[in-house]
Amino acid sequence: MSVVEARAAARTIIAEFPVRAAPVPVERIVKARGIVLQYAPLADELSGMAYIRDGVRIIGVNALHHPNRQRFTIAHELAHHELHPEQLREEVHLDKAFRVMMRDDVAAQGVDLWEIEANAFAAELLMPHAFLKDVVDPVGLDLDDDERLESLARKFRVSTSALRYRLGVRG
Repeated sequence: MSVVEARAAARTIIAEFPVRAAPVPVERIVKARGIVLQYAPLADELSGMAYIRDGVRIIGVNALHHPNRQRFTIAHELAHHELHPEQLREEVHLDKAFRVMMRDDVAAQGVDLWEIEANAFAAELLMPHAFLKDVVDPVGLDLDDDERLESLARKFRVSTSALRYRLGVRG
């Protein structure tokens, strides 16, 4: 798997669902794929988790975080189910009750390949290139224009930091 393949997987889901405009209904997509979505208050440093228990695919989300952050977490954890299912299955076979993939300090450093792929997938899923090109000027977007970025972030129901990340890696 690569970041390019992760983005392509997100575009495939967008096409299959299909989604025609922002904001992308990430909760509906997750449920349509047979994944159980659970919200619970968690420690602040824990955004979410993906695991398989008794064959049931589950995403846990920190209910205390901002709804836009929850949406990114859901998309990120969906990526682990879509991109790394063999790892989830392997861990289940190692006599663990379930495998938990948490976003932790290592993930935040941007050095864990699974986390990099999951972030690329989540960014493409929530802010599809096809939708962005329709709202971003052909000459580009000033990343220092906070008002414009906040307006676009509201449209996509993401944080401005997620939007900045997406625009920075958009190809």
